Amino acid sequence: MNLEQARFNMVEQQIRPWDVLNIEVLDLLYQVRREEFVPATQRELAFVDMELPLDHGEFMLSPKLEARLIQELRLKKSDRVLHVGTGSGYVAALLGKRAATVTSVEIHPTLATQARQRLQNAGIHNVTVEVGDAAQGWRPESVWDTILLTGSVPYLPPAFLDVLAAGGCALAIVGHAPIMTVRRWMRLPNGTLREESLFETWVPSLHHAAQTPLFEF
Repeated sequence: MNLEQARFNMVEQQIRPWDVLNIEVLDLLYQVRREEFVPATQRELAFVDMELPLDHGEFMLSPKLEARLIQELRLKKSDRVLHVGTGSGYVAALLGKRAATVTSVEIHPTLATQARQRLQNAGIHNVTVEVGDAAQGWRPESVWDTILLTGSVPYLPPAFLDVLAAGGCALAIVGHAPIMTVRRWMRLPNGTLREESLFETWVPSLHHAAQTPLFEF
């Protein structure tokens, strides 16, 4: 298997046609070697347009969705990033290449250990992988410039928006199967939030995701 040709084909045939046109994001896909974050038994599938299973029923997102999410975050080099759902560590690696610091949270200790090793092997040292359940929020005493959830949620818990810095961006895949929407929240300089729907997709749910709140009348 010619890895470089497969990587080129992934970018040109899957990712560009999915409206990922930011040159810095496309360059990132050549810098971070996706095959090094895929389980060894699935290495030949590293560039295929599909989700790849991980241990504990987890998964890697499809390459085109990973790239599109990174593009929609509009990352800056100074950003402090909170990432929920480490998985293989690949998305955390992409974030680490574009931001100042990344805290990536994984609920399964074994996946967290594997991700740390892959990040170290890739020479990415500004990503910290922590173990815990971040479905309802993480480190409420902290402030983040960028927040990304890579499992779906019925709605984004307010705890995440409470810790979003002025000028910051939060991104989550929201809704119920079979159709979900990628939504982006921007914290404006005056403190208000602007929310927008970006595109439709579907991914499995984040473990212990908050259920849609009931309305009382």
